[in-house]
Amino acid sequence: MDQPPATNNHTRNRALLILAVVTVVGGLVWLTHLYLVGRYYQTTDDAYISSDLVQITSEVPGTVIAVNVDDTQSVERGQVLAVLDPADAQVAIGSAEAQLARAVRNVRALFAQRDQLQAQIAQRVSDLGRAQDDLDRRQGLLADGAVSGEELSHSRDALAVARAALNAAREQLNATEAQTQGTTIATHPQVLDAEAAVRNVALALHRTELRAPVSGVIAKRSVQVGQRVAAGSPLMALVPLDDVWVDANFKEVQLRTMRVGQPVTLHADLYGNGVDFHGRLAGLSAGSGSAFALLPPQNASGNWIKIVQRVPVRITLDPQELKAHPLRVGLSMTVKVDVHDTTGPVVSSQVRNLPQPTQESAGDDPQLQERIDRIVALNAGRDGSRTSIARAAAVPVR
Repeated sequence: MDQPPATNNHTRNRALLILAVVTVVGGLVWLTHLYLVGRYYQTTDDAYISSDLVQITSEVPGTVIAVNVDDTQSVERGQVLAVLDPADAQVAIGSAEAQLARAVRNVRALFAQRDQLQAQIAQRVSDLGRAQDDLDRRQGLLADGAVSGEELSHSRDALAVARAALNAAREQLNATEAQTQGTTIATHPQVLDAEAAVRNVALALHRTELRAPVSGVIAKRSVQVGQRVAAGSPLMALVPLDDVWVDANFKEVQLRTMRVGQPVTLHADLYGNGVDFHGRLAGLSAGSGSAFALLPPQNASGNWIKIVQRVPVRITLDPQELKAHPLRVGLSMTVKVDVHDTTGPVVSSQVRNLPQPTQESAGDDPQLQERIDRIVALNAGRDGSRTSIARAAAVPVR
């Protein structure tokens, strides 16, 4: 038997009332949570892992004779990644060292020539004095008829020749001193230039070994054994996974209360919600993603539709958590920024947990300097260190 219509209306009204109460209570709870908690957090799932991508390139041309690593392989800083044929550089080193020895001997000859010219000038001064005495003596005897006019003329010619020879020797000495003044054998420009050539070819030999500038994982390896590579050719990439960060793209309306240093909680799709990552807001980009696009939008032409822009925000991660749960470049992340504290700066001055990767300069090899000093010592005619060579080769300039 059907229930009376009044009973059905009462049941329906009561259900609607309960639904309304639940909706209102739920709305109040949501508004209360939003006001007390939610408004202090900004979240996005438009976030991805980023890292430095260190390009490994050859600084000198050559033929690859060894490749010691492959994609996905972990390497340590300083590890040899690839080797170029060093034969050309080794030949060049032999030639440069021979040029250095020749330069030292040439400079040594210059100093010896200077001493010889100084002795020659002393002799020319003596000859000039003797010629002057002969002329004076003959001029005194001319009135008595003891000498002829022809002899007197010959004495004047001899004096002129002696004076010209002295002037020529002095000019030669000036020219020689111009090449040696203020220097020693070890510090002469010719020797220094030859030493620079030795260092240059030694540097080329050093660069035939391509070493890892930082620790990381090999990616995009394209070099093969036997390949002829030019200077600057990219051979592979190295990703330092111990210093990755997150680029989270927040809507522009979410940036109002974001400040550098605010704490961040993150989850990676790789590990799911069971693994929490913690970090700090390190900096906000100088512009939206579209502003730095290859073809930025031209909003001043044609029809225009407002689109909410997103701005990249960099977030650094805890190194210990990264070590326990390694991440890979390009992985997706869910980010929640705690914006309770708004006292931090808007523009950051430092955005890394670790110093930016740097590659050590090849510089001067101490063993190379010792070899150069030995070559200079052997060809300068003296034994000992570079300092003793410089002191022994120092000849006072008159």
